[in-house]
Amino acid sequence: MAYIISFVLLVFVFLALNYFTELARMHKITITTVLFVIIYSAIAYNTYKTQQSDKLRKVVTKYQQGKTVNCKGVDVNSSVYSLSIGTYTFIGKETTPHYAEMISAFDCK
Repeated sequence: MAYIISFVLLVFVFLALNYFTELARMHKITITTVLFVIIYSAIAYNTYKTQQSDKLRKVVTKYQQGKTVNCKGVDVNSSVYSLSIGTYTFIGKETTPHYAEMISAFDCK
């Protein structure tokens, strides 16, 4: 949906530049191209961040369900690690061999 709206917006900008300004044709094309790149870069970045958030949410949900999560070759579960929600970091519990070990949830699968 965002692609369609941004495309329509770019068409209107180009038409406005074409009929209401005295810029050279190359300037109009350059302005429209720059706007195109900015808008589609923002959409791509937003899509990427949404995918990263979904991945993190799945890892945290899996951990909270009591399942084992693999983080950089280390098996993380609720009996060995606790989860810090503020930073999304797994911290080794005191009575385990992984005491005080910190693993970012962003590194997990």
